[in-house]
Amino acid sequence: MPFTDVSWQARLRRTAGEYPRQFWLLFFGSLVNSSGGSMVWPFLTIYIRQRLGVPLTDVALLLTVNALAGFVSMSFAGPAADRFGRKWLMVLGLVVGGATMIAMVMADSMAACLVVMAVNGAFSPLLGVGASSMVADIIPAEQRASAYALLRMSQNLGVAIGPTVGGFVAVVSYAIAFGVAAGTSLVFALLILFFAVETLPAKAASGEAGQAGQAVHAEAGYGPVFRDRRFMAFAGVYSLTGMVGVMMMVLLPVYGKENFGVLENQYGFIMATNAVMVVFLQFAITRFSSRRPHFLVLAAGSLFYGVGAGSVALGWNFPTFLLSMIVLTIGEMLIVPTATTLTANLAPPDMRGRYMSVYSFTWGIAIGVGPVIGGALNDHVAPVAIWYGALALGLMGTVGFLAMSRRWQGSAVQAE
Repeated sequence: MPFTDVSWQARLRRTAGEYPRQFWLLFFGSLVNSSGGSMVWPFLTIYIRQRLGVPLTDVALLLTVNALAGFVSMSFAGPAADRFGRKWLMVLGLVVGGATMIAMVMADSMAACLVVMAVNGAFSPLLGVGASSMVADIIPAEQRASAYALLRMSQNLGVAIGPTVGGFVAVVSYAIAFGVAAGTSLVFALLILFFAVETLPAKAASGEAGQAGQAVHAEAGYGPVFRDRRFMAFAGVYSLTGMVGVMMMVLLPVYGKENFGVLENQYGFIMATNAVMVVFLQFAITRFSSRRPHFLVLAAGSLFYGVGAGSVALGWNFPTFLLSMIVLTIGEMLIVPTATTLTANLAPPDMRGRYMSVYSFTWGIAIGVGPVIGGALNDHVAPVAIWYGALALGLMGTVGFLAMSRRWQGSAVQAE
């Protein structure tokens, strides 16, 4: 038994030593932040629907406003990260994001909720752009897939804690849940402010380019990113797959509660299962999938996404919905680290902020469009139609990634 303990401790020390201290700051800060944020986001549709008494389509439109605001912020987030650095971008996003959690408690009309969601959408992408760019700055290319997987493990450990606790807290008081979410954002902001070191590459910070970067610096905006056909094709198809995941996370709590009596605390355990799977399985799955062609891994993940969400149509209670989430989570573990690594590897060092900004916006598109599609199917066809729509989107994503795999199968993205 002592030998086993020593071996476990040795593996832990070896893993810790493979990554710089700043990476672990992001790791533990993400754990704190995601624990608080996930206390409210899974139940946001229920909260707004109960507080305002509006149709599900109207609630989904609030998420569209959130996503549109994110599109506006994308125009300055990426260039700001590449010119001024990652650190202050992350702090600003966290502080304003926390303030919107407090504002949501006080919002008592559709107009007020629209304003809060717009502000949140404009500033929340700053954290993701800054953190993803910072990881790409400090982690060598061959370690990035594992690093992004570890960061996801941290975030999902928080998601395992947040909804489980938040489901019970929300039944008592949504105000407390929003207050905790705001507090954890502030804690992460303070950690970055006082302990993080700026990682912006020296050439990008000074505006000087080496031989390889001169063409990029000739255009300071998003032109080079949008002309990268491989990346933009990936971003488009990835948005379709993202809609499936968002529909599952955002609409399943409403669907389960209104049609089958699945309460918030039960859905909290469904979300916690998703997170626990990522915590315990993500690193091993990424070690396996990182040795396979990126687009084939994305195709397989998209298929799991579609089947997992589509199977909700056959469910009728907590255990069946839990099983659907398990299937979808397998796809999530294949897709997300692979997609982030692909983006980091395709981006020139002095354009990582812009590439990560466009990549982050695929999530904004998913949030803005997916719930609206699901809400319209719920309100105008039938509640179960949500999941047939999600299945169709997942299959479209699978076909799209397979097509990209055939077209770019000889590319050396993983070796960059």
